[in-house]
This record gives sequence, structure tokens and C-alpha cells, in this order.
Amino acid sequence: MSRSRTDLLTERLRDLQASTSDVEASAIVSVDGLIIASSLPSGVEEDRVSAMSAAMLSLGERIASELGRGVLDQVYIKGGNGYIVLTAVGEEAVLTVLARSTAKLGLVFLEMRRAAEDLEKLI
Repeated sequence: MSRSRTDLLTERLRDLQASTSDVEASAIVSVDGLIIASSLPSGVEEDRVSAMSAAMLSLGERIASELGRGVLDQVYIKGGNGYIVLTAVGEEAVLTVLARSTAKLGLVFLEMRRAAEDLEKLI
């Protein structure tokens, strides 16, 4: 029995979280702000995460362009309880990761890059 595209995307998100304990949650969102797949905690609203992720990526792309910084690689937000990192997955999606405040960000960035490459093939 073949698995759906959403199942494959969700499985890859879970693999991302399993690859480093610093990643607490993740989601793939369309650039329009709609959830494609997620591995978020039960108390987190997918719709809010997806809308905010798309808005942040769009704003980051605009800022990078306007200030002559080239093509946006990622948006990084640091809060008291951890990090939110967003990166593009091709032209049509965004990978959003929630990481612990003690995260080794180099490892998180590396795993996100690998996941984004895999996810782009599935989308």
C-alpha cells in the first residue's frame, strides 16, 4: 500500500526531529500560509503557525532584497524559551522548526538544510 504525499512529508519531519534532540517541532507551510504537513505539539495551532511562518518568510525575503543582502537563506528568531528557524523549501513552501533554547544551532541548520532538500523533492 503506497503512502500519501502528506504521510511522506510528515515522516521526513519526524526524521528531522529524531536526528537532533534540539528540534522540538516542525512544519511545512505553503508560501500562501496553508499547512502542508506538520509534527507540532498538540497545543499548537497549525493555522496560526502556518500563517505566521509564511508572513515571516515573505518579510525576510523582502528585507534581504531591499537591503541588498541577496537571496534569503533563513529567518531566525530567538526567544526566551528557544528558537524558531524558517527556511524556504523550493519556491512554494517553508520549513519551520522550533528548537530548544540550548540548541546547537549549527547542527539544527545542517539538519534543516538536508531536510529542505529532501522535502523539495516530495512537494
